[in-house]
Amino acid sequence: MELVKNFSQSKLIKSLFIVFIGSILLAISAKIKIPFYPVPMTMQTLVVLLIGIAFGWKLGVATIALYLTEGIIGLPVFSGTPEKGIGLTYFFGPTFGYLVGFLVTVFLAGKFNYSTNLFKNFIKLVFATSFIYFLGILWLGGLIGWDKPIFKLGVQPFLLAELFKILLATFSINYIKKIRKIF
Repeated sequence: MELVKNFSQSKLIKSLFIVFIGSILLAISAKIKIPFYPVPMTMQTLVVLLIGIAFGWKLGVATIALYLTEGIIGLPVFSGTPEKGIGLTYFFGPTFGYLVGFLVTVFLAGKFNYSTNLFKNFIKLVFATSFIYFLGILWLGGLIGWDKPIFKLGVQPFLLAELFKILLATFSINYIKKIRKIF
């Protein structure tokens, strides 16, 4: 019985460590701005996908939840913080829908079964990522008004960069699946 208890504790500690490291990687990815047309690109959405693929949906959702909690309590983990505000003020700003979309995206990316078929894997990742933008424009439209060009403001500038990141994740899946076996 003691062996089972120790095994459960070590598994819990390992899981907590993985979640913590994942939230740090996501925070770092939010701060890295790569010059890209038409807007600078961060690597957040790529890291969200990679966390889902590598950690699975349970640890993936826990990782994103920790990351969001870190931002809500005022740690400058989000892109544009602290320059554009911190905590709840930033969280419930224009990016709220996108941030919540991270949860759905990591869940789907972690739940999908991936094969050696690159096209099928690509479609799965496009579907998962689409929730970031779907929830993002829903929130943005409600915030600034539906009479504004919401798609042009909240999605279109990011499409080329997103395609690039989804392709990177697609071509990385077989390597990442090896990492997932560790968990």
